[in-house]
Amino acid sequence: MNKIDLGGKRAVITGGARGIGLAIAERFLASGASVALWDLDPPALDAAAKRLAAGDRVHGIRADVADDASVRAATDATIGAMGGIDILVNNAGITGPNATTWEYPVADWKRVMDIDLTGPFLCCRSVVPHMMKAGYGRIVNVASVAGKEGNPNAPAYSAAKAGLIGLTKSLGKELAKSGVLVNCVTPAVADTDILKQMTEAHVAFMLGKIPMGRFVQIDEIAAMVTWLSSADCSFTTAGVFDITGGRATY
Repeated sequence: MNKIDLGGKRAVITGGARGIGLAIAERFLASGASVALWDLDPPALDAAAKRLAAGDRVHGIRADVADDASVRAATDATIGAMGGIDILVNNAGITGPNATTWEYPVADWKRVMDIDLTGPFLCCRSVVPHMMKAGYGRIVNVASVAGKEGNPNAPAYSAAKAGLIGLTKSLGKELAKSGVLVNCVTPAVADTDILKQMTEAHVAFMLGKIPMGRFVQIDEIAAMVTWLSSADCSFTTAGVFDITGGRATY
């Protein structure tokens, strides 16, 4: 593992109790950061804290990213526990069901949008003023290649992730002179619990589009996110970083 210096930095990772979020937390801790895991599942938060075994450098905080009051309470709790927030990783997300656009349930559409797009907006809206006051911050949004290309039978997820890419570009340009940099990653599908939300046919479709012939590993995503969260990432903002095994080349 290449060494990336996050010594003394304080990071929030949404959806941090499992999957990609937990892998990012592990890499951040190995790089010297303290982490606050925001998640809706208290048992999963407890299990993650035990697995990470990093003592007072790990804080499990229950948060619903789709609820403004919950996000603001989590922000206050995090600052109270760690003294500030230097890094925000908007990772929490759901895929929703697989269905054609004209058959897609309205309630599921709204839920995907609430978590995958409104959630990062609310988290940025709550955390950014603290970063601006400090004159430093790194924000990394976990989008998806679906936001670039659009996946059939996944209209809500594709639209939400495309929106997250747009939010990244807008916010990054707004903050370009503030010391707060905003970027996003667009991974192909990873072999995590999120696959359980999809049909076998949809999983096979996505795998078939990756030239490397495999799913991305969560540690590979964590490595890219960690660099984007570091001071070494100093002249890149509003950027979109591909990690799709050759599927997307732009």
